[in-house]
Amino acid sequence: MILLKNLSKTFFKDGNKIEVLRGLNMEIAKGESLAMLGVSGAGKSTLIHILGTLDHPTEGHLYINGLNVFAWEEKKMARFRNSMIGFIFQFNNLLPEFDAIENTMMPALISGMPRKQVAEKACKVLAEVGLEHRLRHKPGELSGGEQQRVAIARALIMEPEILLADEPTGNLDTETGKKIEDILVNLNAIRKITLVVVTHNKLLAERMSRRIGLRDGRIYDYK
Repeated sequence: MILLKNLSKTFFKDGNKIEVLRGLNMEIAKGESLAMLGVSGAGKSTLIHILGTLDHPTEGHLYINGLNVFAWEEKKMARFRNSMIGFIFQFNNLLPEFDAIENTMMPALISGMPRKQVAEKACKVLAEVGLEHRLRHKPGELSGGEQQRVAIARALIMEPEILLADEPTGNLDTETGKKIEDILVNLNAIRKITLVVVTHNKLLAERMSRRIGLRDGRIYDYK
């Protein structure tokens, strides 16, 4: 489903060349769950941003379902991203002035879906993550774990085939983080969503079907 071919990412800072990713080759199968581990600065977040087409590689190619996505113009890529890929970040990036339903609805409204249809979908997916009793609460009225569940619902509203999560339990206590882990694992098992998780949480990583590490810009098998 996802194929990286000789993918590299280089930054230039103060005249210095920084090779963050170096000639990565990797395949992620449809329905697989993959954990990416490594020390801070190893390039994990850079890679997941490229997988989500939020950033471009310096060299190499990314294929999703056989499509060379970086060959497209930006508007086409943005439409593809909105319909195909769901994102969950360490910081949930919820809009504080909107309630749980409205935050969840955002990607679908951007796509042009009718508001009534989107609201129904939002209620359904919020119930799926256990927030049917918190629909009209704003982020400031929700716990950290509840906020992250709204972020998961928002990521699911377009029924994506790929779910990318960057440190999804990083700001949560152990008990709350375990509940988020359970939701992610169940989504992968029940919906067959291809799940890629960047994490320092080894317990979460062990629940994925495969684990890789990043070191010095290269992939290695994590054991």
